[in-house]
Amino acid sequence: MSTSHESIYRLLGGEPLQKSLDAADPHAWADFDLAVRSLPYGRREALRSLTGLRDHAHGTLSESQLAIALCHPDGRVREAALEWAPGVPALVPLVVIRCTDWAAPVREQARELLAVLLPGVTTRAMAPLTALVLRMARRRHGDFAQALLKQHLAQGPHEAVTALLTDGDRATRRFGHRIAVEEQLLSPLQLARIAASDDDVVIQNLCAEAALAAVREGAHDEVLEPLLGSRQPQVRSAGVTALRRTGRCTQAEPFLSDRSALVRACARWVLRQSGTDPLPLYRALCSDPADENLPPGAALGLAECGTRTDAELLWPLIGHPVAAVRTRAVAGLRVLDLTDAARLRPLVDDPAPAVAHEVAAALIPDADRLPSQWLETRLAPERPAHTRTAAFRLLCAQGGAVELRAALHLLTDPNPKLRFRAEQAVRRWTPSATTALGDQELAALIDRHAPALGHQTALHLRRQLGIPG
Repeated sequence: MSTSHESIYRLLGGEPLQKSLDAADPHAWADFDLAVRSLPYGRREALRSLTGLRDHAHGTLSESQLAIALCHPDGRVREAALEWAPGVPALVPLVVIRCTDWAAPVREQARELLAVLLPGVTTRAMAPLTALVLRMARRRHGDFAQALLKQHLAQGPHEAVTALLTDGDRATRRFGHRIAVEEQLLSPLQLARIAASDDDVVIQNLCAEAALAAVREGAHDEVLEPLLGSRQPQVRSAGVTALRRTGRCTQAEPFLSDRSALVRACARWVLRQSGTDPLPLYRALCSDPADENLPPGAALGLAECGTRTDAELLWPLIGHPVAAVRTRAVAGLRVLDLTDAARLRPLVDDPAPAVAHEVAAALIPDADRLPSQWLETRLAPERPAHTRTAAFRLLCAQGGAVELRAALHLLTDPNPKLRFRAEQAVRRWTPSATTALGDQELAALIDRHAPALGHQTALHLRRQLGIPG
């Protein structure tokens, strides 16, 4: 919630602070501080009542008025307000902000006060306060409050750190996990489960490394099981690598066909360290092209560590009944640089979008070998969207008049994604060395689509083709 100048005047009149500011939002406190300090000079009369703050008796100012005093443009007022702050715990966030104050007397007094107030912060309030401290740490002089908070959390009750681990603010969660790992507040099993389930890569790596440290100390099964079962490739790869330390290298075999290239590479390394060559295992996995239980990653894994002769095992897999296997088989042929335009061309019509996408990528270097008329028929509106997209990619790879003709036809297509691709292709198009100048068919297409092209673009295309405007 943003604090406006009008709300500042209402607060000075005694309106409760909670009506204008969300105390749980760290951004709201920073916005509040800025709003008070940026009041126009011509409208600061309302702040004059706070200039003699030292003469006020304690308890005569409301929470709202004291909050404004802590953000007052006059440093002497801010310094005086800090003497009142210990009696209002709700304003600790403003004390944090004053720890980065440009005025040294204010800054030093705020730092002394924060050290006194931190022990009184409740567990519930610790996460939003931490988020504010981390935000202020980006400012000049902001490192003090962060170091003080870290020291307080490390020495304080574990519940305060635990409250940070599930907070919605990413920086706060990372901060909490770092402290939890450094202070060994979490068991190896807890660390492994966090690494396996958290969606933040930094936290995944932090907790996985800490959990694997326990593997070196002997706690094997309870740590490795959640790591190896994680949906995160980085975490699975860490678990697979740790199998070597535990002397259970054979358990890396199922991960040879993992969906992640990183995990597959780690599995191959672990097996090689134990004296097992992974290549024969891959060849055995891919030997039956009718095996419906073939893991899709096996085909790509075979290409990653195999030789060009292994293409003999991959070619039959492009007709596998499982789309994921067909996709990985085509990708494996790309890895081996053994794509064949004639054999892969039929897969442009594959019912699986992933297969058509992979085939288009594989055929782009050999796009000139594909009949342009065959591809143009696949732009028809009744074709599946992924087939049309794959065909258009290959027509664009052919360049010249073929690319421009296909793009112009799609400028008014009902499919918004294809229409966008066509617009981009037209705008970046340049004639190829074989483009015939004065092509009347293209001239007619440009005239037909002139409303969609715009006058300048249409004129530019005609000039590139040597056609009078």
